[in-house]
Amino acid sequence: MTQLFVRLFVKNSDDLKDPAVRIRIGYLGSITGIVLNVLLFAGKFIAGLISGAISVTADAFNNLSDAGSSIMSLVGFRMAAQPADEEHPFGHGRMEYVSGLVISFLIMLMGFELAKSSVEKMIHPEDMTFSWLTLIILIVSVLVKLWMGLFNHKLGKMINSASMKATAVDSISDCISTSAVIAALLVLYFFDVNIDSYIGLAVALFILYSGINTFKESLTPLLGTKPDKEFVAEITQKVESYEGIVGTHDMIVHDYGVGNLIISMHAEVPMEMNFNDAHELIDKIEDDLKIQYKCLVTIHMDPVAVNDEKAMALKAQIADIVRQIDSRMSVHDFRMTDGKDRENLIFDVVVPFGLKMTDAEVREAISERVSQIDKAYQCVINIDKDYA
Repeated sequence: MTQLFVRLFVKNSDDLKDPAVRIRIGYLGSITGIVLNVLLFAGKFIAGLISGAISVTADAFNNLSDAGSSIMSLVGFRMAAQPADEEHPFGHGRMEYVSGLVISFLIMLMGFELAKSSVEKMIHPEDMTFSWLTLIILIVSVLVKLWMGLFNHKLGKMINSASMKATAVDSISDCISTSAVIAALLVLYFFDVNIDSYIGLAVALFILYSGINTFKESLTPLLGTKPDKEFVAEITQKVESYEGIVGTHDMIVHDYGVGNLIISMHAEVPMEMNFNDAHELIDKIEDDLKIQYKCLVTIHMDPVAVNDEKAMALKAQIADIVRQIDSRMSVHDFRMTDGKDRENLIFDVVVPFGLKMTDAEVREAISERVSQIDKAYQCVINIDKDYA
C-alpha cells in the first residue's frame, strides 16, 4: 500500500538516488503526519472533555506534539533541500538534524506540562466518566497510529531518513501509550477504580522519554558519527574491485545531510606501477564513485612494494603481532628502509577508540615484539584512528 501511495503522489518515485525525489517523499510523509495527527488530536481532545480524563487529554496533546514534529520535519526537509551557496558550500542538509533538535525540545516541554497536570490531579482528584465514544476514538487512534508506524518505517527505509525512522518508532510508541489509556477506561468501567491521573503521568513520562531519544538521535549526526558499516563495506569493495588497487584504508565519511557526503580515503597501488597510469586510475575511481553515490570523493594514492617478498612477509608478521595486542588493530602503509646497522620499518597502526593503552604504550609494545624477530629492526610507527 505504501508503494502505491508513493507512486500516486511522488513523480519518478523509483529514482530514489535523485535528491528531488527524496525530498518529495519526505514531504509526503510529513504532510500525512500533520493531517492525521491533527485529526487524532481533535478527536481525543473532544473525548477527553467528554470523559474528564487527564490521560485522554495527555494522549491528545501527545498527538499534537507529533503534528508539530511533522511540521518541523517538513520545514527541515525544505531547508535541507536548499542548494549550496557562498556561505554554506556544503549545502544545508544538516538542517534536517537541526529541526529534529527543535522537535525534541517541543516534545519534552509538552511532556513536562502534562506530567505537572497529572500530579495536580493526583493531589486534587476529579470525577471521571466512562464513555463508549471515547473508547471507540481511542481504538481508532491505535489503528491509525499502527498504520502510520508501518508507513513511516517503509518511507524511512526508502530514502534512508533517520527522522522518518524515528517518526515510525514514535508512532508505534503512541500505540502503546494509547493502549494504556484504553486500559484505564476499562478499569473504570469494570471495577469502578479511577487510575486516570497515574496513567496520565505514565503517558507524560513516556513523552519525555521520546523527546530525550529524539534529542540524542538528532544531536549525534551533528556531532559526527561513524558511517553505516554496510556503506563503508560497499565503498571498500567497489574501490578494491579495480585492477591495480591492492588495498584501501583511512576512509573518512563527512556527513552534511543525507545525500550530501564527502568521502576521503587512501588506495594502495603497486610501487612499480607507472605514475601517470596510477593517477589516471585514481581519477577514474573518483569519477565513478561521484556518479554512482552522488558524493564528493578524494582518494590519496599510496605506493606499496607488493613484489618485495621480504617486506610482504615482514608486514604479515607485524600484522599478527598487532592483532595479538588487540584484535581490532590493523597495519597499513608498510615500507622498509635499509641501513648499515639497522633497518627502519615504517608503518601505520589503526588503534580503536576506547583502547586502554596510550599511543606510546602501543608503540612500545609493538617495537618490543618486533625486536625479538631481529634486533636490527627499528619501528617508526604512526598511530591512526578508525573513522569508518
